[in-house]
Amino acid sequence: MSDSQIWRKASLKLDATIKDAIQNLDAVAIKIVLVVNEDGQLEGTVSDGDIRRGLLRGLTMDSSISNIVHRDAFVVPPELGRETVLQLMNLNKVQQIPIVDKAQRVVGIHLWDEITAPAERSNLMVIMAGGRGTRLMPHTENCPKPMVEIAGKPMMEHIIERAKSEGFRNFLVSIHHLGNMIEDYFGNGAAWGVNIAYLRENRPLGTAGALSLIDPRPSEPFIVTNGDVISDIRYGELLEFHVKHQASGTMAVRLYEWQHPFGVVHTDGINIIGFAEKPVTRNHINAGVYALNPAVIESLVLGEQCDMPTLFERLQSQSIRTVAYPMHEPWLDVGRPADLASANSSIKRH
Repeated sequence: MSDSQIWRKASLKLDATIKDAIQNLDAVAIKIVLVVNEDGQLEGTVSDGDIRRGLLRGLTMDSSISNIVHRDAFVVPPELGRETVLQLMNLNKVQQIPIVDKAQRVVGIHLWDEITAPAERSNLMVIMAGGRGTRLMPHTENCPKPMVEIAGKPMMEHIIERAKSEGFRNFLVSIHHLGNMIEDYFGNGAAWGVNIAYLRENRPLGTAGALSLIDPRPSEPFIVTNGDVISDIRYGELLEFHVKHQASGTMAVRLYEWQHPFGVVHTDGINIIGFAEKPVTRNHINAGVYALNPAVIESLVLGEQCDMPTLFERLQSQSIRTVAYPMHEPWLDVGRPADLASANSSIKRH
């Protein structure tokens, strides 16, 4: 039962009977009754266990719930965040926590089932799925790259399911090469419980150019991901990071280490000034996942090819804030057959 005012339905006055409490528990089905006084202040709670213990003591169905109310109820203030509430529920082994204001009046209730479910996000997620995937030949000879299977599912299906698990429901998919195969498979997204629409590129527009086709413009920040990036990245956290840092463009980056296969000699002219034995170079690389503000689309020309790094350079040239989101989660750009084999092996292990 999903209802922001469900706590009102679960509330009874102190003069209610045990029979009333049983009926309320059955009707509202949140496993708890909130007992309040005339001013709406919380007096305590009643659970099924409290009722059974009362009946064992000799109380009857007509007895007042004041005889069984648990008066030392665990409560939280309205301003407490979701993550903290979740931790408190785990620590105290409770599935419901009443929310009370400074005057101890009930103003809501946290329910385990609701707080552990991902909050539905209205933000759009754009999947770039129009590339030819030439590096992945022969797998992409007759199959668009995002439809290449990993562990029995198209790559793009893994992306959609992960985003859905974080509350994303609205998707735009940019298609070009063999795009009809993508559209035939996913349709409008109903089979996955999401909404999918399509941006149809008449010619390849790059990893950012297809955004110029979005009409109408999104009204809030949105996520963009390449259709060949398999990762455990938390899209919701990326979005929250983007908003928190008041960026117009946020690029997920990953630390990449490369070890030189040879000893390196440092010179100044012909003079040797030092040595480094197979040094390791560390750089942040573009992970192919982004958060963007709607206004960023104005930096694109309708139907003109543009890659995402170029778009970020345009924003920087206009002194528009762009930031990097350092990610540590498992990540793989499935660009070559070896990457595909690695992705299949990794997902099967999990």
